Amino acid sequence: MELLETQDPEKKRLIATSDRHKHELEKEVKEISDSTERIVKNALIIGGALAITYLVVSSLNSSKKKKKANAKQTGAVNSDEESDVEKAGASFAPSFLSQIGERLATQATALLLGLAKDKLAEYLNRKKTNENS
Repeated sequence: MELLETQDPEKKRLIATSDRHKHELEKEVKEISDSTERIVKNALIIGGALAITYLVVSSLNSSKKKKKANAKQTGAVNSDEESDVEKAGASFAPSFLSQIGERLATQATALLLGLAKDKLAEYLNRKKTNENS
């Protein structure tokens, strides 16, 4: 049977054409799956970074609210002079550390949002060039 197929030049050409199309389709499917995999990885990285940032910021904010609530409760029990002494001495370190934490969280958020913006712009440019092609 193969002998007859190889003897006819028309069938030979058609078989070669179909093989070429098959390889091109396989190549395109592989490229699409690779690009989809990259996009999903980037989305997961960006989403994870944003989630971690949210958790850090929310934990810093919740601890700050607890400290304020505790300060109000202890302020009612203590006299004004005792609360002034506590505020002057002991609250300097936590407020200073909380300011540093807030600044770090703000910087991390800005950095992660900048990365997310760059990745999104890159993705949109790729999509635009693929549509033009």
